[in-house]
Amino acid sequence: MKTIGFACTSADVPLAPYSFERRAPRADDLVMEILYCGVCHSDLHWSKNDWGWTVYPAVPGHEIVGRVIEIGSGVTRYKVGDHVAVGCLVDSCMKCDQCSKGEEQLCREGNTGTYGGFDRFSKDYTLGGYSKHLVVREEFALRVPDGLDLARAAPLLCAGITTYSPLKTWNIGLGSRVGVIGLGGLGHMAVKLAAGMGAEVTVLSRTADKNDDALALGAKALLVSTDETAMAKAANGFDLIIDTVPVKHDINPYMPLLDIDGTLVIVGQLGLLAEPHTVPMVLGRRRIAGSPIGGIRETQEMLDFCAEKNILPDCEMIRMDEINHAFERMEKADVRYRFVIDMASLEVA
Repeated sequence: MKTIGFACTSADVPLAPYSFERRAPRADDLVMEILYCGVCHSDLHWSKNDWGWTVYPAVPGHEIVGRVIEIGSGVTRYKVGDHVAVGCLVDSCMKCDQCSKGEEQLCREGNTGTYGGFDRFSKDYTLGGYSKHLVVREEFALRVPDGLDLARAAPLLCAGITTYSPLKTWNIGLGSRVGVIGLGGLGHMAVKLAAGMGAEVTVLSRTADKNDDALALGAKALLVSTDETAMAKAANGFDLIIDTVPVKHDINPYMPLLDIDGTLVIVGQLGLLAEPHTVPMVLGRRRIAGSPIGGIRETQEMLDFCAEKNILPDCEMIRMDEINHAFERMEKADVRYRFVIDMASLEVA
């Protein structure tokens, strides 16, 4: 099917209008009209080829909310008119041990990304949500709960599940002590979700500038990481620290903050970190871990949890033709806390 979107054709040119064809829907596919698409830091990295494996032309976008406009003959979960969401995955093998237990993001054969992947059957290169339409296997479309604001729900499909998953994996609940490094798109969702689970949340920031924001989002306190006295007093004070910083940085100052058997989970940076010092890890039985997104079942659980608790990202709505300016602002951390594209603007962008 013919559709339109915004694409980049190389790392050093801005995104621009792009006409292309989606693959033909199969029996187990649904076709959705995209209503809103969040702007993830990964979209910026992908467009700029920061990870070194972008294939151009590239259409980013994996925080997608839309409306079903067509279903295949074998689709049973959805009907035309339903509101659905798609995150970072559009397919996986669905038969390995990881897929069988609902961990499609860890598929042994490799999952198919919403953008930057290859269709398992046609081998077509996948193009993301900065577009008017999407074709997706029904198992990878998520139900948008009634009452969840469609215009603000899109970032939950990446920023939400990326922070929800480690909170669940490390059994965060009432009374847990959680630190969050960075208060951007991921970080502000980590604060809201952890607080919603009953945890005592502290934001870790290099300056005190975001103290009021941290408290408004649900944190109990902000700890200034450059304040050596305050950091020393906070030693052994956290069960889990979620590190959302999306660039190379030094995690060594944060390791003594973990209690025995505490874990620092990296969810932001894909690539190198400053060299870690092992003494705090060995002597305190502390851990460094990584965590990607969650599986489809866990993502649906997260959406339902957010609807129940009325947890939504703080968003700034933009037009599709404002995306390059949004990227510039995002590089300067000038967004509180997530851009969302109103895809109704695409036709006149």
